Amino acid sequence: MPISQSPGASDFAVIVKGSDSSPHINVLRHLVVPDREIEGVLAKLREEGWLGLGFLIVPSSTEGYRFIPVDDSAPADLPLPLDSYDIELREGIQEKRRLADWLSHLEELVGKELVLEKGDSWPSSHEFVSDMMVVRVDDEVSDHISEIAEAKLRSHPHIRLILNDEGVQGELRVRKLTPIGARDGDTIFLSEIPPRLCHTRVSIRESGIRITCDPNKAFYSTKLQTERIETVALAKSLREKLGRPIRVFDPFCGVGPAIGALLKEPGLIGSLAATDLNPHAIEMLMENLSRWDNREYPRTSIPLQMLYEGRFAGVYDATNLQNNHDLVGKWDLVLVNLPHRTIELLPKIVPLLDLDTPSLIRGRVVVAEDEIEEANQELVRVLPSLLEGELRPSLQIKRDYSSSLRLCSFEAWIGP
Repeated sequence: MPISQSPGASDFAVIVKGSDSSPHINVLRHLVVPDREIEGVLAKLREEGWLGLGFLIVPSSTEGYRFIPVDDSAPADLPLPLDSYDIELREGIQEKRRLADWLSHLEELVGKELVLEKGDSWPSSHEFVSDMMVVRVDDEVSDHISEIAEAKLRSHPHIRLILNDEGVQGELRVRKLTPIGARDGDTIFLSEIPPRLCHTRVSIRESGIRITCDPNKAFYSTKLQTERIETVALAKSLREKLGRPIRVFDPFCGVGPAIGALLKEPGLIGSLAATDLNPHAIEMLMENLSRWDNREYPRTSIPLQMLYEGRFAGVYDATNLQNNHDLVGKWDLVLVNLPHRTIELLPKIVPLLDLDTPSLIRGRVVVAEDEIEEANQELVRVLPSLLEGELRPSLQIKRDYSSSLRLCSFEAWIGP
């Protein structure tokens, strides 16, 4: 049942003391989540550091639902999409095997001394993609890749497959993800993994939509869900300024997660265009569009074309869009999600905007932290005149991309 009061975050973790010989009881918030949405909620809670570590996810009395424990550090008013779930205060059931602490399992496998010796070289961060986990194993600890996989699988019992990220390759910059461990029931495989456990095409639930993706063919980051929610809020502000549904172009769309979040909002999008150079991404985009747009789209990858009135999609090189007279000068919101080249490509993307009315560019950039101010100046230099009354575009650090680089986002309001 929903909680009607709005206590502070500290009120949610209550320690009830019994007699001296009685165990302490931890009462904390639990989200009531349908089974089919568990992975998306877990990914969001882990990203924010709000998952109640050390406590079990347990079945609800209502069939098809489970209770997910929320750490008491989480705010009283959880943000989208977590605020859509009912909350129940209940006793947390502690995980006696400390499944949340993967390093404790690693110590059992390689010894505490080696864990301390290698320190930060162990892959502490990871990304969940449905029932898969993507990690990046440094060369310094690559001799222990099987032990790493086993420790991760032990500490995350819902994971089917562990993939090692060996970096992006080729013109399409597709990640090479190699299986290093898998689970089948109670059995863990670290070599000769059965092919049936190695499939990477999955469906992810996010913000009320289902997204088909395959990180081995077109990587989709679940960690950027908050970014997509922010983009929806900006799109709503643009619609308010224009007084009509907005026209959106995503020239680096991938499998379309940003588009899906926008289409979910009634009356937000009028016309839509989505392109990508990766045919595998476009094939999955078509499947997703069929679901989100409630009409049939091609089942295969196709060149860019108009599929319905106000619906353009297909394979296309975004660097040539400025020469496509059917598309230039017609869009209110353009998304630029090619973070290593965003600023470089902006002059070729800007011609897509309709400069007769206010418009918006939303983008991401990978940059060294000490070069952010220089990048801000370059942003202003390559963009058209900014919309009066709006802040100058400025890179906002979202998370570390590497030890020296930062992943940033920005929005640029363009004047008519």
